[in-house]
Amino acid sequence: MSFLDHLEELRWHLIRSTLAIVILASAAFLAKDFIFDVVLFGPKKADFPTYKLLCKVANSIGFKESFCFTELPFRIQSRTMAGQFSAHLWTSITAGFIVAFPYILFELWRFISPGLKTIERKSSKGFIFIASILFFIGVLFGYYVVTPLSINFLGTYQVSDQVFNDFDLSSYIGLVRASALASGLIFELPILIYILTKIGVVTPQILRKYRKFALVIVLILSAIITPPDIASQVIVTIPVIILYEISIYISKSVIRKQNKRLKKQKTKGN
Repeated sequence: MSFLDHLEELRWHLIRSTLAIVILASAAFLAKDFIFDVVLFGPKKADFPTYKLLCKVANSIGFKESFCFTELPFRIQSRTMAGQFSAHLWTSITAGFIVAFPYILFELWRFISPGLKTIERKSSKGFIFIASILFFIGVLFGYYVVTPLSINFLGTYQVSDQVFNDFDLSSYIGLVRASALASGLIFELPILIYILTKIGVVTPQILRKYRKFALVIVLILSAIITPPDIASQVIVTIPVIILYEISIYISKSVIRKQNKRLKKQKTKGN
């Protein structure tokens, strides 16, 4: 295929992916009550599962004041004419993207796979399933861990009793959306390392050598997507470090398989 033919092929994959997002976003738009009252405003309620769990843990170690409460002391408001409609629209698109993520990966795979060798296609079986599972786990981690920690910290923080917390709707939704999507993308780290290892950009030795620098980057990312308290950053950092260590093992496995394949080819050549 020529370059223009490849572009035309890519265009149709993008159109189908966009259409899937639009269809699912439309469904999310119609499910407004569930999306907002149950999902988005869930972390604002004291009976949210994360708060209940943290309250039990806090009680067991003597820090009841930190996570045991009956109500978060802030309100959510909309201060622009189109604020609520805009929030409804963009939230629906975000929900459509999250739900359509496996299909988007499928379209990406359909575009890339014809250019791969038979061995590469076989070794990449399960890519869509694994990448989707990692993404959804990351989104759930962002929603059930990062989001409530952020809301609990920022929603109760006050510089003075004279200042009340009345947050804008777009600010609140932006925090929930950023926490979920950022976590979902961060959890794709093993897939990224797998691809980079396959094309020869990284090796297990490089990953081990720069482990300390990776830890610093992880801490910076944790500081960006979490409130500025040590407990929240540690909670977010731990799974990312685990993912990094898993990525080293994946990279090692890829290199091992490549070496075995080269040995077989040399044996056949001889």
